[in-house]
Amino acid sequence: MDIIPAIDIIDGKCVRLTQGDFNQQKQYNENPLEVAQQFENAGIKKLHLVDLDGARQKKIVNHKVLENIAKNTKLKIDFGGGVQSEEDIKLAFDSGAAQITGGSVAIHKPLLFEKWLQRYGGEKIILGADVKEGKIAVSGWQETTDISITSFIQSYLQRGVKYVICTDISKDGMLAGTSIDLYKRLRHALPHALLIASGGVSSLQDLIDLKNIGMKGAIIGKAIYEGKISLEELKDFI
Repeated sequence: MDIIPAIDIIDGKCVRLTQGDFNQQKQYNENPLEVAQQFENAGIKKLHLVDLDGARQKKIVNHKVLENIAKNTKLKIDFGGGVQSEEDIKLAFDSGAAQITGGSVAIHKPLLFEKWLQRYGGEKIILGADVKEGKIAVSGWQETTDISITSFIQSYLQRGVKYVICTDISKDGMLAGTSIDLYKRLRHALPHALLIASGGVSSLQDLIDLKNIGMKGAIIGKAIYEGKISLEELKDFI
């Protein structure tokens, strides 16, 4: 199972939100590169980098942060937040992203997202499936739809998606455990999807549980920043 630390960016700085609420943010480091280098030095290979300003403004804002990390580490960076146009995706890849995560664009501009899948392939285009009470949420979680999580993922698996990052908003930033029941249901319903868990990972046991049900990866954010899981402990999973 891939261990994927997250760096969320607001105003060029490393922050974390609670349940996607921009009014509940905590800054952890003014230098995201420093954080990324700490991850790399611990043996981490992948990074989930989220442009929260971009998610809110519906266009990439913090591409310089992406560029800086890509140039100064060997981390394989999955970048998301504000990737909503041809200009955005070109900017993200040109700035050093190895993969792009699209959530809102897959809802609001499905033909464009499908075009990206055809052009770049399922190895480079990740589906972001953010869920709130079983329904898809978009635009930095500011908007909830009536689309069920299972049908949403299934429709894109048929169009070439391989990797899916599934975030339960109710768990995100709460350090109260991951949505293991949700992931079990999705693993059962969508056995061919390469599912990456996000939100709520707060202990090594959470990681063990996710690995045991066959998750492809786990994104970890606040648990690292708050010292609930140390980088040293993660070495057993890398």
